[in-house]
Amino acid sequence: MTDASRLKATLYVGGLDNAVTAQTLHAAFLPFGEIVDVSLPKPEAPSSTDPHRGFGYVEFEMPDDAKEAIDNMDQSELFGRVIKVAAAKPQKERTEGLGSKTAVWQQEGYLSKYAVSEEAKLAGGQAAADAEETVDPMQGLEGLDVAGPKPE
Repeated sequence: MTDASRLKATLYVGGLDNAVTAQTLHAAFLPFGEIVDVSLPKPEAPSSTDPHRGFGYVEFEMPDDAKEAIDNMDQSELFGRVIKVAAAKPQKERTEGLGSKTAVWQQEGYLSKYAVSEEAKLAGGQAAADAEETVDPMQGLEGLDVAGPKPE
């Protein structure tokens, strides 16, 4: 199975109670089709006593089964909590986005998207020169040093 088709068959399940285990999640989604894998990511903090981070992933054998599970299980109740079921998004690399340790402008696609060409810089410099030649809108207001209406 390719990564793209695998991603289409993987669901994100959010809003899980701490009592939910991989076995209960497997049992809840089994009616919709053959399940390949169920994972509940562990908390990152080593001192955490929570069994998981409140969400999990369910991977089905067929993408159609995953779609049926989304249609039937989204906004349903599991262990007294309303769960969100949606198609899983691809994981971002550690070097992408806000959580990365690399400056935004050093990331791979940033310069190709936001870099300014030499022609644009020259055109911008010409626009600045044209702006200097315009008349100052505040010129001639030097004598108005008192605010408010004129005294009669």
